Amino acid sequence: MAVALAAKPEVRQASDYSQLLRRINAARLLDRRPGYYTARLSLVGGLFVGGWVAFFLVGDSWWQLLVAVALAVLFAQIALVAHDLAHRQVFRGRGASGVAGRIAGNLAIGMSYGWWMDKHTRHHANPNHEELDPDVAPDILVWSTDQARASRGLPRFIGRWQAYLFFPLLTLEGFNLHVSSVRALLRPGMKGRGLETALLFAHFVGYLAALFLVLSPGKALAFLFVHQALFGVYLGCTFAPNHKGMPTMKEGDNLDYLRRQVLTSRNVRGGWLVDAALGGLNYQIEHHLFPNMPTPHLRRAQPIVRKFCAERGIPYEETGLVSSYRRALSHLHAVGAPLRRG
Repeated sequence: MAVALAAKPEVRQASDYSQLLRRINAARLLDRRPGYYTARLSLVGGLFVGGWVAFFLVGDSWWQLLVAVALAVLFAQIALVAHDLAHRQVFRGRGASGVAGRIAGNLAIGMSYGWWMDKHTRHHANPNHEELDPDVAPDILVWSTDQARASRGLPRFIGRWQAYLFFPLLTLEGFNLHVSSVRALLRPGMKGRGLETALLFAHFVGYLAALFLVLSPGKALAFLFVHQALFGVYLGCTFAPNHKGMPTMKEGDNLDYLRRQVLTSRNVRGGWLVDAALGGLNYQIEHHLFPNMPTPHLRRAQPIVRKFCAERGIPYEETGLVSSYRRALSHLHAVGAPLRRG
């Protein structure tokens, strides 16, 4: 549904976020955490290297499918690291963030860092905006009844039963990231296009060479599918709970920054395991309000933000992990209703 809230006076709206920001700064939650990121990058990087060492040690065996599962998890964890790098949570400077992001994204997992950063920046600026957020563009799935009624071709066909097809479609998300990255780099204008292309090409050559030199063709194709499919499912499951099923916005909706971010986002409850699995994105409201806040500070920021929203009468959505998927799927099924009736 589209957001239908009357905007408060602009001065009041601006002061609301400023007051919250002062509370966050007073708690020093925007301070850097170099020790945390040194440990996290070292751990994820070490496990990534260890996964490929295991691949070469196991050799031409069907046990490689277990290695494929482990590497799918590690690819997703590296994508989460690239996400933090893009938001400059790790390094202050854009240069260091860009170098590390391209190594993690382009070279390690075959995803264009520049393409993804541009797409994700537009998402943060206008989350769940039907015209401006690329994450709710009706490319395959439809996210509102208006999109459903206007859909044609594949989205119209899939939209009828998209709630049932959502998780099967996620098995293609890893492949989609690679294809979208290549397509983006074929278009002129991207900053650092030459370097990104070279690193992405190096990833594809090294990845495919490793698979087809170590494994028989049948095992190589099985490894490729299992690895990329599970990578896509994990990555999709990381981002799906955050906004899907939350209110959408359209042209003319006038919300200030604070309300735009809070009302379109959902937090996911859980302990340290959920924090680690989702890379801190289970604190989606806090992340959207303060994108450069280091991941370990998001949990500490949550009670401050939740209390502030309660004081201002702003709805603050939080649910369990399973419930978040249920709500997202229910929303997908509901918005596809016009297509089933047609």
